[in-house]
Amino acid sequence: MAATLTQPDNVLATRLEDVAPLGTSPDSQAVEALKDIIFGSTAGVLGKYVEYPFDTVKVRLQSQGNAPSATRLDGPIDAFRQAFRSPEGPLRSLYRGVSAPLFGAAVETSSLFFSYRLAQDALCSLVPQFRQEKELSKHGKVELPFMALLGCGAVSGAFTSMALTPIELVKCRMQVPGSNTTTTIPAIIRNVFATHGLLGFWHGQLGTLIRETGGSAAWFGSYEAVKILFKKHDPSIDTIGEIKVWQQMLGGAAAGMAYNFVFYPADTIKSRMQTEEAGAGKRGTFMSIGRELWRESGVKGFYRGCGITVFRSAPSSAIIFTIYEGLRKTFG
Repeated sequence: MAATLTQPDNVLATRLEDVAPLGTSPDSQAVEALKDIIFGSTAGVLGKYVEYPFDTVKVRLQSQGNAPSATRLDGPIDAFRQAFRSPEGPLRSLYRGVSAPLFGAAVETSSLFFSYRLAQDALCSLVPQFRQEKELSKHGKVELPFMALLGCGAVSGAFTSMALTPIELVKCRMQVPGSNTTTTIPAIIRNVFATHGLLGFWHGQLGTLIRETGGSAAWFGSYEAVKILFKKHDPSIDTIGEIKVWQQMLGGAAAGMAYNFVFYPADTIKSRMQTEEAGAGKRGTFMSIGRELWRESGVKGFYRGCGITVFRSAPSSAIIFTIYEGLRKTFG
């Protein structure tokens, strides 16, 4: 399968004039990067507002242990019920620590779109076949194979994971009541730094790396695949850029569900790692937490909260892609 990537046909596609190694000015690259940051941040923040209560429930389900004293949640409905019964009120309970993930959503989404475009630019510059296609094309079109798009998505996720892990660590500890003694973002940051130093903020990095690398490949790949499918079977669509808004939203919904389902066990292990007591002397590794989770609950334990995560990711991802595409088409 191959996707025809052209501007303005596909705003996520490789824009040939943006390939810096082939002569594009640094100013042009800077402008494109700034657009990715602004448009991606806007889309990410709006999407996060929609999904955050469901994400809070997901983290609480993932992080609960089997200790007799622990408050057990029987599932998403029970988690929501307890949130509504919380003395602090349902909104405060479900949106606890939202400022960190809003910042994280802005960083994550802008990084994903920026690095995805950059990976495609680099691929078109470094692979002789694609470079030759660009030079011979009369209409400025380059075709990237579908597998190449998946690879670019994976690179995008790996790049983003480095910035995302510290933000998610703070977010997870804010979301889970009693996971540590601190309840504010500055206090959590001070506590982590005091007990584990600077590297302590990257506790759970392997889980984030696995989730983001595979998940981002699935995210961008699913979205591109749905758009290609609509173009192939809808006679009214001449180019990918002409797909309707509802088709963009459906592609975004499929992308969100694929992203969250494919590598969900890695995210579960990461959440367990990041909600350990901050003062613990020796913290669990990715493998040790995975073995512990297997002993506790088997396969089911790795997918605790998966249903609600996949459910909330559909509207959130649909919003993200649609807003980003809309901003790109409107402002270039």
